[in-house]
Amino acid sequence: MHVLEKILSSATGRLRAAGLESARLEARLLLAHAMGIAQEDLIAGRTLDAGATKRFEAMLARREKREPLAYILGKREFWSLDFAVGPGVLIPRPESETLIEAALGDFPDSAAPLRVLDIGTGSGCLLIAFLKERPQATGVGVDISPEALTWAERNLRAHGLPNRASLIEGSADSAEGQFDVVLCNPPYVADSAFESLEPEIVHYEPAIALKAGNDGLDAYRQLGPLLLNKLRPGGRTYVELAQGQATDVTKIFEACGLSVVRVADDLAKVPRCVVAGFPAEPRKKTLESGLTSG
Repeated sequence: MHVLEKILSSATGRLRAAGLESARLEARLLLAHAMGIAQEDLIAGRTLDAGATKRFEAMLARREKREPLAYILGKREFWSLDFAVGPGVLIPRPESETLIEAALGDFPDSAAPLRVLDIGTGSGCLLIAFLKERPQATGVGVDISPEALTWAERNLRAHGLPNRASLIEGSADSAEGQFDVVLCNPPYVADSAFESLEPEIVHYEPAIALKAGNDGLDAYRQLGPLLLNKLRPGGRTYVELAQGQATDVTKIFEACGLSVVRVADDLAKVPRCVVAGFPAEPRKKTLESGLTSG
């Protein structure tokens, strides 16, 4: 067995013992990152120098402690774009792409000068993904966490968007004016369920971006009035949900005066995104996913 394969085999065993299902894949990703090469370039003929060996061991030890892989690699892909992430910011999830897909479908004109607000912007992934698809749009990202905004600012620069977007530390009220598109991935984990989540989430990701009271709905109760005030006539808001929350969130938003237009499913057919507008906007008779299943 070649030395590189021996190293990978040993690392895979260590990660598997730490409870990781994708141990082999993660070992390859970490080793490639330590060597400064792409994963597909990990071939038997390559050698591992002392510096790469030291880096790999350090990263492997961090992953054994269940630190998120994205934090160790320093990035996570979202909407086919790379986003820098690390301690203090929520890691982008694939299911959040549902919000982008829904918003782009509702605003198909790539030349429209849309104004976009991202509430709780975190890494900036939602705001940046939308702006990359709509080159005439401008945006504002707000977050109460200065640590998260550091990552968002870094990502705005990396994607060439500082001139089209601004970041504000504070609540949605801190953003002046009204918007055509409002995006939000709020905290939605019930406090009682938080400790049962994966160690990567419980011990490393910011709890402030995840925990949302006894029933996981506190953030939606706060959002309702804010969304109504921040939407322009004809504007729409796209808010992420956890599984099983569609009916409750719809009731909360409609009680605040919003009109829920539909609920969009993610790729796993889970109701993932509430789409809402002004009360005058007619609600679709057939929702993208039945609210009664929430």
